[in-house]
Amino acid sequence: MTNQEILKIAMEQSAIDLSADASDFEKSENVIVTSRKRDGARRYLKLPFSCQLVSYGNNVVASVSPEFREIAENYINKYPVEHLLETPHLHVLNEALAAKGQKICFMAEYFLPDVKVLRERTVEDAGPYKLRVLTQEDFAELYLPEWSNALCKDRKHLDVLGVGAYDNGRLIGLAGCSADCDTMWQIGIDVLPAYRRQGIAAGLTSRLAVEILNRGKVPFYCAAWCNVKSVRNAIKSGFRPAWVEMTAKPCGTVDGMNQK
Repeated sequence: MTNQEILKIAMEQSAIDLSADASDFEKSENVIVTSRKRDGARRYLKLPFSCQLVSYGNNVVASVSPEFREIAENYINKYPVEHLLETPHLHVLNEALAAKGQKICFMAEYFLPDVKVLRERTVEDAGPYKLRVLTQEDFAELYLPEWSNALCKDRKHLDVLGVGAYDNGRLIGLAGCSADCDTMWQIGIDVLPAYRRQGIAAGLTSRLAVEILNRGKVPFYCAAWCNVKSVRNAIKSGFRPAWVEMTAKPCGTVDGMNQK
């Protein structure tokens, strides 16, 4: 699978998620579409969106419920794409959304593998530790706080593949992936604190990405823009920035997250 093929698959998936067309992401002008529930969307998404903004760099595609269309349309046509998803401009959008019971909730950057770099990276291993490929039946006893990025106990049925690093039989690092949709599997990574800064995370991430590609799926990686450690791991593992997303949620949902 080439980098161009991988990017095409990602755009096609984003188009399904947003009820858009893959070609929308390559236009120079911003695009607004009506959000709907669609078969084939990423399985953890709660559709329809109230307001979801996605950019692959050329423009912004906004997928919205009808009552938020005017807000989104006014906003995406007001600022250049390079600054549309940053403060102080986002305060304008958030204030307009809040008047209708929504707030900006998630902002994330998504990464796709550079297959040339990725395959070179896997020549290295995760240090002096033994790596083992894990499948769903191996995860039963691993739904613990220390592996909460690699595995998701609320969606166990989607956790399909992993790679573990072992020190004398003890699991010290775990990369896992969830089958979020039919074509793309998302990678999460955890390393025990005492074993960090040894290259284990990158070794596991890149190895799992190759395992995913070998199964005919596209690996992808997500990080909050401010999670510098995670972004560094993505880059070191052979991934490159591909697209960004901003998600609005009900005010009660956002406020509830801030009370935890």
